[in-house]
Amino acid sequence: MAGHLLRAVGAALLAGGLAAACSSGFSGFPGTDAGPETRAPATPAPGGSPTGAVLGNGRVKVALILPLGATGQAGTAAVALRNAAELALEEFKEPDLQILVKDDRGTSEGARAAAQGAVAEGAELVVGPLFAGAVQAAGQVAHGAGRPVIAFSTDVSVAGRGTYLLSFLPETEVRRIVGHAAREGRRSFAALVPESPYGRVAEAAFREAVTSNGGRVVAVERYGAAGAQEAAGRIAGLAARASPQIDALFLPDSGDGLVAAAQALQGAGIDPKQVKMLGTGLWNEARVFKLPALQGGWFAAPDSAGFNAFAQRYRARFNADPTRIATLSYDAISLAAALVRTQGERRFSEAVLTNPSGFAGADGVFRFRPDGTNERALAVLEVRNGNAVTLSPAPRQFGASGT
Repeated sequence: MAGHLLRAVGAALLAGGLAAACSSGFSGFPGTDAGPETRAPATPAPGGSPTGAVLGNGRVKVALILPLGATGQAGTAAVALRNAAELALEEFKEPDLQILVKDDRGTSEGARAAAQGAVAEGAELVVGPLFAGAVQAAGQVAHGAGRPVIAFSTDVSVAGRGTYLLSFLPETEVRRIVGHAAREGRRSFAALVPESPYGRVAEAAFREAVTSNGGRVVAVERYGAAGAQEAAGRIAGLAARASPQIDALFLPDSGDGLVAAAQALQGAGIDPKQVKMLGTGLWNEARVFKLPALQGGWFAAPDSAGFNAFAQRYRARFNADPTRIATLSYDAISLAAALVRTQGERRFSEAVLTNPSGFAGADGVFRFRPDGTNERALAVLEVRNGNAVTLSPAPRQFGASGT
């Protein structure tokens, strides 16, 4: 089965309407563990499935636990995730699923109660929640009942046997971009890292990836909310044109922080033609592509075709733009439907969910590791003249170069 699960499940997913590849990888809303959006979305339309609703009329029950009662970005994301699940169910041909929609209100207590209700109603799988504390609470209930969880948090501390994270994890993006840079001859790396939870995770992954690729970390400079000018100045001293000590600079930031850091690097005189700028999927934003300091820079992200196709269908169905992470729910529900169709009574077993062949989703090929984290097949893109151009396509299966 190991060599054929990706093809079998991928065929079932595609038959149900799932796109074959997708877009930019992001890791959280600013200040949370959920994953920042690639754009500022309009508030999604409710889509006709209020919290507590049952979507579909199949025999197999799956819970969808989201912070539908939360306010701000969390609530907006929750509605988009719920809508995406509804879209997946509608597009999959005759899915044998019922989706039990539960509101955790963005709290651990709410997630625990939602999971208890779902298990009591016969859910075989829990999809969600979104935040780490909620994932942990729901997971305790689900595991006690022998039910697996496919969650959307990017906090790997809540991953584990039986709790699988489908989110965009920075570690995968860092490994991909550093590996690509090393294969292109870059050996001496530095990093300019924001003082944030994301920055700390990205820095640890960066150090590990550089070492495993035979490079050396020359320096790591960190900057806070006050700005990156001083840190950029120290990095500039390593990139002097006469005798540069580094040939690659890792910059894992997004939004205003990334803009400020790039401007500081430009002001410090770092030449992007001499020092290759490296980033994660957080770079996948139109205004980033226009920054002079990042021209020629490389970053890792899923291919864009899948998300673009998904977003077009989502807009047609709900008359609103989806949040970037909406595909996570779409993929989770599509995967559940495909496993029900192809894997029989073993559908949500550990052996099936962690099969190394992986699965084909809207964001490309992915697989769950036994430790609950995931691996995604990612592309390497270059910032060029206001656009992002693919340099190295995302592999279509695991085991290919660049995964």
